[in-house]
This record gives sequence, C-alpha cells and structure tokens, in this order.
Amino acid sequence: MLYLAYEVQSELLSPLRLLVQELDAALQRQRPQRPVLRKIAAAWELIARVRLTHSRPAFGIDQVTVGGQQVQITEEAVARLPFGTLLHFSKDPAGAMPMQPPVLLVAPLSGHFATLLRETVRTMLPDHDVYITDWLNARDVSVSHGDFGLDDHIGYLMRFIATVGPGCHVIAVCQPCVAALAAVALMAEDDHPAQPRSLTLMAGPVDCRVNPTEVNRLAASKPIGWFEQNLISRVPPPHAGFLRRVYPGFLQLMAFMSMNLPRHQQSLRQIYEHLAEGRTDEARPIQHFYDEYLAVNDLPAEFYLETVEKVFQTHDLARGRLVWGARAVDLAAIRRTALMTVEGERDDICAVGQTVAAQELCSNVRPYRKTHHIQTGVGHYGVFSGRKWAEQIYPRVRDAIYASAA
Repeated sequence: MLYLAYEVQSELLSPLRLLVQELDAALQRQRPQRPVLRKIAAAWELIARVRLTHSRPAFGIDQVTVGGQQVQITEEAVARLPFGTLLHFSKDPAGAMPMQPPVLLVAPLSGHFATLLRETVRTMLPDHDVYITDWLNARDVSVSHGDFGLDDHIGYLMRFIATVGPGCHVIAVCQPCVAALAAVALMAEDDHPAQPRSLTLMAGPVDCRVNPTEVNRLAASKPIGWFEQNLISRVPPPHAGFLRRVYPGFLQLMAFMSMNLPRHQQSLRQIYEHLAEGRTDEARPIQHFYDEYLAVNDLPAEFYLETVEKVFQTHDLARGRLVWGARAVDLAAIRRTALMTVEGERDDICAVGQTVAAQELCSNVRPYRKTHHIQTGVGHYGVFSGRKWAEQIYPRVRDAIYASAA
C-alpha cells in the first residue's frame, strides 16, 4: 500500500509539475532581467527540477584525453543478467593505445544508480580499461526472473569478474565491499584464473561493529521482521516488476536526506539564490548533483533484508560466519590479490575503521601487498567524487593498481 500511495500522489502532482515546467520555460525564453521575475523563474525551476525519477541517467562520457589526444568512448553491454549489466567503457581506437589495466568498478546497490560513480569512471578512464556493474531498477524486473538476494549479488560479481578476465582489478564502493570481498575469497579458494590482481575497498561496511554510525545504530535498533513489515512493498502496476517485493528507492532517499537535512536545505537554497541572481554557472553543479541524487533505484526485498541482517546486525563476514549457498566464505583464502582500503575522515555512513578492518580479516595477504589511506576533510561521497578524490585519493589508487598489475 505504501508504494501504491506514493504512485498515486506522484500522478496527482504530475499535472502541476508539468504546468510549472511550461511556465518556467516560457519565462526563461524572455530572459527576465527584473529581480522579481528572476526570483519567480528561480522558484519555478527549483520546483520543476527537484523531483524523484526512476530511470537511470546517462553517464554522458563521450570522450577522454589519453596521452594528449582525444579518444572516443562507447558504452558496451558485455554481459546482461536479469538484475544487472556489465558495462564496458570502450575506447576507440583501442588498437592504437597501450594496454591498460582492466578495472571493474562495483557500484553500490543501495537506492541509486551506477551513474552515482560517473566522476569515478571519468577520472579513471585515461589510465584504465573501465567496466562497471550497472544494476537495474528492481521494479522493472519481472517476477518471472525470481528473487535476488545477497548470494545472487556475490554470484553476479564472480561472473562479472570472470567476464573481465585474468588480470582484472576490482574497486568496490560502499555497500558492495562485503560482497566483493566474499566473491574474491571464493574465487581464490577455487584458484580461479580470473581472481583479481588487486581489490580496492572504498568506504564500505566491512565491520560495522567498529565506530558505529547513526546508519549502523538504526539498522541494529529493530528486529529484521520490523524492516520487512514496515519498509517492504510490492511493485504496483503498470511496471514490469508488478508484484515484486522491493525496498523502494524513495524510502532509502528519505532516510539518507534526513541524516543531513540542514545541508540539503542549504544546497537547495543556494540553487534558488544563484538562479535568482543570474549566476547560473554557479547553480549548475549543484543542480547536476541533485539530478543524480534524486534518481532512485528500488532494491529487491531479499537483497535488502539479507544485507541489513548479515552485514549490519549479525556482522557475518567480520565474524567469519558468512556462507554463500552451502560454502563458508574464508577470507584467509585470499593470498595473491593485493588489498587497498580507503576511508574518509568525516564519513558518517561508513565511519573510519569499518573498511580498514578488511586488512586484518585478509590474514594471508602479505603486508607489503596491503595499503590503507584515510583522506582528511571528506565525507562519504568525497571518497569517490570531487576534487580530493581526483587530486589526492585517485593517484594512490592508480599507483596501487599499477604496482600490482605487473
């Protein structure tokens, strides 16, 4: 009923939103100069743009500079599975370029689309052959494809790593750090030829018992039955996933925004003020952030509930109790994969200490193949986007990858 109520409200507000969009477009064509008209136009544009969407935005990366020359980028779906696609950012002409280390970026499956890592992809493309996990919106996946739980998530990662092939390097951002660790451990135990050369874990909840955040405390504050009863809904018609049980992306977004409500209010106020004063160039970056941030992705109910329980409540991986199917996940099996962990000093979602815990858990990785970096002055999103990511974090990640690629 919750999802249906949201859809009904959205449909009822749609005519008003369209009207505001038309009024805003008409006023913008007149290039208003009077302050009062600019304020009206700014208010209308804010109302028109600040809305939830449920489709993945475009990555919009058409070209990058490699070795001083512009190289065209083409998105290629290398593997398609019901709940996710392995997307390759192919360089053209690839044959005229030196070989670059293949890197699989494991995007979060936590309420947003893989395009949340657009800056991460763009920064890495000049030096790497980049792939990404492009997770589908669960409300668009027919129930005929069955469930998708944590085991399936780990299985998808192993298939994607194997598709990229030997010599692959894996970077997991936030929530999938646990699944990435498990996938690499299972592949190592099987002596799989495509087990990664390196694994970089960025701001992920490897051990939430360390320095718990408000997110961790909330996840542990209720029994798992409470989450199932209060947060899980069935997809309403006319979506392809009609009747599929999901954790709606709009609920996840509301939870994230409520954690930093004053900051979001200030950002939206800045958009209005910039537009009202005619400083559109200053408003544009903030607008682009919210265009991405307000694109929400529903999660399969099984995956969400198992993640809450096994990662945030019982800490199965950190306690050595995680199983994949009938197999125990043994992080000590990882020997040949170099390990890097990255944390943000001000991260209020995955606090300092939760990701570096992987260093001790992977006890058979030699110390000289382990690297850790704490970035001062950044929160959660600053670990993989923004100026400090590009100028301070990325060079260390790049060096770690190239050091283990030989």
